Amino acid sequence: MAVPSAFSASRSPAERAAHGKEARGRAPRSSHGRFEAARDRPDPVDVIERQSVTRLPELVPVRYGRMLESPFRFYRGAAAIMAADLGPLPDTGLTVQLCGDAHLLNFRLLASPERHLVFDINDFDETLAGPFEWDVKRLAASFAIAGRANGFPVEEQDGAVRACVEAYRRRMRAFAGMRTLDIWYAQDDADRLRELLDSSTDREARRRIAGATERARTRTHLQAFAKLTRVTAGGRCIAPDPPLITPLADLVDDPSNEENGLREVLDGYARSLSSEHRHLLGRYHLVDVARKVVGVGSVGTRCWIVLLLGRDDDDPLLLQAKEAQESVLAPHTKGERYDNEGRRVVAGQRLIQTTSDILLGWTHAVGLDGRPRDFYVRQLRDWKGIARPETMEPGLLRLFAGLCGASLARAHARSGDPVAIAAYLGGGDRFARALAGFAQDYADRNERDFEALGEAVRSGRVRAESA
Repeated sequence: MAVPSAFSASRSPAERAAHGKEARGRAPRSSHGRFEAARDRPDPVDVIERQSVTRLPELVPVRYGRMLESPFRFYRGAAAIMAADLGPLPDTGLTVQLCGDAHLLNFRLLASPERHLVFDINDFDETLAGPFEWDVKRLAASFAIAGRANGFPVEEQDGAVRACVEAYRRRMRAFAGMRTLDIWYAQDDADRLRELLDSSTDREARRRIAGATERARTRTHLQAFAKLTRVTAGGRCIAPDPPLITPLADLVDDPSNEENGLREVLDGYARSLSSEHRHLLGRYHLVDVARKVVGVGSVGTRCWIVLLLGRDDDDPLLLQAKEAQESVLAPHTKGERYDNEGRRVVAGQRLIQTTSDILLGWTHAVGLDGRPRDFYVRQLRDWKGIARPETMEPGLLRLFAGLCGASLARAHARSGDPVAIAAYLGGGDRFARALAGFAQDYADRNERDFEALGEAVRSGRVRAESA
């Protein structure tokens, strides 16, 4: 019987494991233990500046200002730099759907469609298929950089990195022995978080994570609605807070024309939703739109808050429409290309996340400058709990690192081959020890790049602003 093209060719677990072990010939596990910049490594400021060409010029200095707050904040905005560093390195060839920007602050508590609290990856702007170790390396280095920011000694930094990578290896090994559907349905929900807490001997760590879980439940769309909107003589609108939040009326001469265009954009977005969710969206009407500055690496890309109301003023829906540009990984991988970058983000998120936003979709729009752009759309803030690494003691940072590493393994097992990856990683801690060395080397490199941006500002080459 011929195998339909929609299905994979049959390979035994032994053959898949052999494929994983063969990857050690291409990229020995010990080879991941160091990072040395290529001789022709591009200037890091040039890399950032090339990204800025397509961004809102008035917000680019805000991006640089945020990146200069600390080496960790710089790292958050430097995914393109790290992609260029990882691209030339020998890789395993064991492909997964990468997050593309897997630093520790992109793992957080989220609400599932069933209103359960889950721990998962939250940012997919750079998602693309590529070697699994690229995500692991970016995540590992983020813990070394965070540990340095907290003044931890090297052994404590390395402890967090090893906890992250070992949790990834052990979870991938567990997935290698699971049925395919069981892997797909696996999630890190509140019950799993409690199990991890119960296994921790650090009472303070248990108390703080339990508190963060409860606070996440209060970060609903209604809280965002109360914070971001106000009632005026003309009705409910988004409250301005320039330059971070700027109403559409303050950006254009004739808001009515732009609102008509935005209605067309929302119609296009609605067509990307399933029929039942499109019906749900149709119960709301457009009220107001504002531009919002978000994150660190994303500052300068177009991002809109869209306020819609349903039954009355007490029935809101807040959406975020965020510009999707080419992934920073694209020049360095052979991953699938999409005709719409917003669709790429949505497809990657649905593949990686266990439970995605029911209103996640994409669209194409012509911006205020007359240029066509791609966007993805999702609900704005729904039970999100964000880590605060600057407040973590070494024990809590290690616990959080293990949680992130395990969650990343679950994400990779959905799209990659857990049997092959587990075989590559093996039964010991060789890979974890190697990545501790890589993380220290890359943290050094990140500090030098941070200093290079600071020098570029001092010399007048680029301009930075605080906001």
